[in-house]
Amino acid sequence: MVPAGRFAPSPSADLHVGNLRTAVLAWLFARSTGRRFLVRVEDLDDRTFPDVAVRQLRDLEAIGLTWDESPEYQTEHESRYATALEDLTQRGLVFECYCSRKDILAAPRAPHAPEGAYPGTCRNLTEAQRAAARTSGRPPALRLRCDVEEYTVTDLLHGEYTGVVDDFVLRRGDGVTAYNLAVVVDDAAQGVDQVVRGDDLLASSPRQAYLGSLLGHPAPTYAHVPLVLNADGKRLAKRDGAVTLDEIGVPTALRQISESLGMHANTIEGLLEGFDPTRLPTTPWTYRPA
Repeated sequence: MVPAGRFAPSPSADLHVGNLRTAVLAWLFARSTGRRFLVRVEDLDDRTFPDVAVRQLRDLEAIGLTWDESPEYQTEHESRYATALEDLTQRGLVFECYCSRKDILAAPRAPHAPEGAYPGTCRNLTEAQRAAARTSGRPPALRLRCDVEEYTVTDLLHGEYTGVVDDFVLRRGDGVTAYNLAVVVDDAAQGVDQVVRGDDLLASSPRQAYLGSLLGHPAPTYAHVPLVLNADGKRLAKRDGAVTLDEIGVPTALRQISESLGMHANTIEGLLEGFDPTRLPTTPWTYRPA
C-alpha cells in the first residue's frame, strides 16, 4: 500500500478559511512527498451532521483538492474500533472508569500533570468497588491502563515533543468510541503515515503515538501547523464574520491562503509547484476578512 496523508474534518460546522488552509497544507505535504491523499469524515460524535459533511467535501473540491479514494466515514467502521478495544482488553490494558468530568477536575493529581489529566481514581478498583460503582447507574467509560507518564514524538515543525500520557478514554460512557482510539485505528487501516493538522492537537500526539505502539503501529510523521487567529488573537471561528468559502469566494480564499504561506499562487497546482515545507511560517496567521 502506498503511504498516505489525510485531512479529517469533523462535520459539526462548515469549514472556515483556517480549516481550508490546514486542508491545503495536508494536501501539499502529501502530494509533494509522493503520498496518496485521503479525506476522512470524523462523524462519531452526535454533534455532527450529514449535510455539513456534504458541504465540507464540496468546499474541498471547490478549492482544487483531489483525493485518491472515496472519503471514509468513521460511523462505518465501528468494528475496527471494537476489534482494537477487545485486543487491549484481553491484554489487561483497559479498565472501567466511573468518574465525571467534575470528579476529575476536583481530584488531586501529580504536580507536573496538566489540568484535566486523569488522576487514576478508578485504575485499581477492586471487583467489589466496581460492583458498587455500577449501582450508581452511571455507565463507565473505558480507559487505557498506561505504563508510561509521558511519550515523545517527532514533528517536522516542532522537533521532538514530549507530552503527558495519562489513562485516557478509549470509549465514552455513552458507548461512543473516543477520538484518540478512532484516529489511531483509522490511520493504521488506511495506510496513513503522515499527519498534518493544527498545532492545537500537538499535545494529543504523544497519547496517540503511544497507543499506536501498543497496537503495533509505527508513529506517523507529524507536522502540526500554526492555527489561524482572528483580529483579537483568538482562534478563528464562524462568528468572526466572512470566513467560509461561500462568503469569501474561491479566488479570494486561495489568494489569502497562498499569501499566508508566503507564496503567490492562484491555484492549488501553483501552490504545489512552489511548496517548500522548510519555509512555512511558524507563527499563527491573523485573518482579517477582505
